[in-house]
Amino acid sequence: QVQLVESGGGLVQPGDSLSLSCTASGFDFSLYDMGWFRQAPGKEREFVARVSISTRTYYSNFVQGRFTISRDKAKNTVYLQLNSLKLGDTAVYFCARGRKPDYAPVRDTDCDLWGQGTNVTVSS
Repeated sequence: QVQLVESGGGLVQPGDSLSLSCTASGFDFSLYDMGWFRQAPGKEREFVARVSISTRTYYSNFVQGRFTISRDKAKNTVYLQLNSLKLGDTAVYFCARGRKPDYAPVRDTDCDLWGQGTNVTVSS
């Protein structure tokens, strides 16, 4: 079955860290750029970060060095390390696959496969 399954969300305080994981199955993970997006309550889904098949990374401006995306080809998994979390980082975080091999996603329409999402809540 072709799917992405996220894990690792939770409730944390401002300044805390979380590590999100997204495990892929049913397709050749090594051929696809992977991205993380998020959707805050009442807002549209937005791009967070992506990692290419050659492990080049790209981040949205709001990340400001706080998040790190990485991938492990052996485990078919992409990670998003969230550090120095802020109240405004509260959202459902989704991983997604670029819509074709070696295609760099930066928006919703660039992706053709999505995980179910994992909740990240930052609250004092």
